Amino acid sequence: MVKKQKIGWIGLGKMGIPMSGNLVKTGYKLCVYDVIKENVKELTKQGACGADTLEVLADGPEVLISMIPNDSVLEAVSIAPDGIFKTAKSGTIYIDMSTVSPSASARVAKIAQSKGIKYLRAPVSGSTALADTAKLTIFVSGPRDAYDDCLEIFLSMSQKCFYVGGEEQARYLKLVLNIMVGLSAAVTAEALSFGEKGGIEWNQMIDIVTNSVVASPLIVYKAQTLRERNFTPAFTAEQMAKDFNIVLNTGKDMSLPLPLVSKVYQYLEDMKSAGKGNLDFFGLLTLWEEMGNIKH
Repeated sequence: MVKKQKIGWIGLGKMGIPMSGNLVKTGYKLCVYDVIKENVKELTKQGACGADTLEVLADGPEVLISMIPNDSVLEAVSIAPDGIFKTAKSGTIYIDMSTVSPSASARVAKIAQSKGIKYLRAPVSGSTALADTAKLTIFVSGPRDAYDDCLEIFLSMSQKCFYVGGEEQARYLKLVLNIMVGLSAAVTAEALSFGEKGGIEWNQMIDIVTNSVVASPLIVYKAQTLRERNFTPAFTAEQMAKDFNIVLNTGKDMSLPLPLVSKVYQYLEDMKSAGKGNLDFFGLLTLWEEMGNIKH
């Protein structure tokens, strides 16, 4: 039996808590860090130990994992003067599972290489519900040998795991999916509000759509959300706006026009301005209904 690695985990938000909890459940020795100490206590109740600083966290584990909100936090926890790279030993594997820009990730990769740290980019696809049940999909790029060494870690949190390349491919792939998911929400909002305005009975329309050629897994998954207009977030409009902003900035760096992303980004920003940024991103429907003066 292969010995399970000791793991240091950074970031205990909506996704980080269930993901790290699944590692504890599968027998990994986990030490965790978060700026919100109540979140650390949640994991210590499950059997993890807590670290007061990143320096303490990084001193010992063979694998360090982060699940954090954005580029600036990625750089702060890794390459900043008091980040984990200060004390992580050469040969340590660092896995970041966040959705961040390829450019920020590349900066981390360059410094990781100079320190002998094996850096894996491993963003995830899936909701908090899928994180709870260890049914996420994970895309990984970086050193292949490090991926092979950590495959059991990934499988403890996911139903599928893909190795996609040696550099930033996983970052781009995660953004590819979020482009398609975000645009799907906007298309759905526009189409359904059109049908609603035309007098189609709401639940029947949802039923027919989910049994038609356009019934993607995403639309089927969101059917109950749409039927009930219950936009309790699995992924908020504000989070999607953040990711679309990353896409637009990355597209600009690549001289690639992204007109559809740009337009939907503005609608997501409108959601935020209207105080709806904390709704599920499929709550874009409410914006279309308001524009069409559709009352409920």
